[in-house]
Amino acid sequence: MRKAPLGPGRRQTEQRRLVWDAIQALGAHCTPEEITARIQAERPSFPRSTVYRALEAFTVAGALRPVRLGAGPTHYEIAGEDHQHAICQVCEGILHLEDSLLEELEEHLEERHRFKPLRTEVLVIGVCDSCARSARPQRQGKRNLEHVHYGA
Repeated sequence: MRKAPLGPGRRQTEQRRLVWDAIQALGAHCTPEEITARIQAERPSFPRSTVYRALEAFTVAGALRPVRLGAGPTHYEIAGEDHQHAICQVCEGILHLEDSLLEELEEHLEERHRFKPLRTEVLVIGVCDSCARSARPQRQGKRNLEHVHYGA
């Protein structure tokens, strides 16, 4: 895997590289517990505290973004373009939302209310189409939902 992205003055350590590799392997929206479990599968004595310190270093460096996805632990995703999330409360599927509607909201706040948003966080909780159609929907664990657009 590639070198862990850290800011100036931050040391590149083997532990941080292992954490970064685990994050990349797990994909988007991983928790500290998932990262720790992945590393401990090969290195059982790897400390959870090291994972938390590495997450803090990556977040400060701007390489990771902490995300609250409803109740439960903070998830982390590799920083990129801002986006928001919709979560299926049945299967825990995650849909990344386009920011165009949020941009309209921010513009409205600035123009009509003279309020300058610094950060916008939106979490939509509902039921995905697959679970709504299923006679017996089941929790499947985190997964990315398809970006499907219905209607015209």
